[in-house]
Amino acid sequence: MANIIAVIWDFDKTLINGYMQDPMFEEYGVNTSEFWKENNALPSQYEKEYGIRVNADTIYLNRFIKFAREGKFYGLNNEKLMEFGKKQKFYPGIPEFFRESKALIENEPKYKEYGILVEHYIVSTGMAAVIRGSAVADHVSGIWGCELLDGKTDSGDTVISEIVYTIDNTTKTKAIFEINKGVGVIDGITANSNLAPELRRVPFENMIYIADGPSDVPAFSIVNGRHGATFAIYPHGDQKALHQVEQLRMDGRINMFAEADYSKESTAYMWIMNKIKQFADRIREQERQRISANLTDAPKHLT
Repeated sequence: MANIIAVIWDFDKTLINGYMQDPMFEEYGVNTSEFWKENNALPSQYEKEYGIRVNADTIYLNRFIKFAREGKFYGLNNEKLMEFGKKQKFYPGIPEFFRESKALIENEPKYKEYGILVEHYIVSTGMAAVIRGSAVADHVSGIWGCELLDGKTDSGDTVISEIVYTIDNTTKTKAIFEINKGVGVIDGITANSNLAPELRRVPFENMIYIADGPSDVPAFSIVNGRHGATFAIYPHGDQKALHQVEQLRMDGRINMFAEADYSKESTAYMWIMNKIKQFADRIREQERQRISANLTDAPKHLT
């Protein structure tokens, strides 16, 4: 088992101020509130008209594909999605926080001695290609998001055309288990691998999960229930969002919350950094005890 502390982030409204699709709507002249209002009405509409269940978290992907093929989102393909990644508006202190949190542990000899590391992960219901094109991509060890394949329109344009992988607010928990087991890092390990806790790459108690609201309750519950740490973010001046995260705290869903600002000396910066150090100190002490328990006396000359 590696001595890894995993900081797992939501993306929209957690790392960025808004939704990752906002720059796309701006470029294509789409009214953001109307798009989401129409989108959010689809699950009940489809259930009423067709008697089918709809995944409310990912139905928006079908509309993006439809608009791309119709030319409303002209030229929207994976390359274009990565370009939109460069237009994301990160909260203050990002991506610097990623570098500084890693350095906090990696540059400290007492932690380095035991190979303790900090890794960052992003688990989002948004589009993975956008995150890969953003300023945080080089600072994370893994990205879980919705994946789309490109295809050709009748006129020969390359646009997004198929949904091949989705993450919703419930399956975020699967991503957390994959981080726990080391899926994609350790050869032969899958989400369904039966792996003893002591052999898992990132113990749950070494995880910090950071997100913005009630939709992340399943993920909060997984990490909280297994002795990790949970933290919620709300935008500056947003009273409704503040009320939501305060309710999460009162309900025992999260450990702490703060305004969405990761600058040095902000509450979020100090709390997360302090929690990382607490985890590192615990891991170091556990390693010291493990080594001590396995020491044997050196052979001595007989008298």
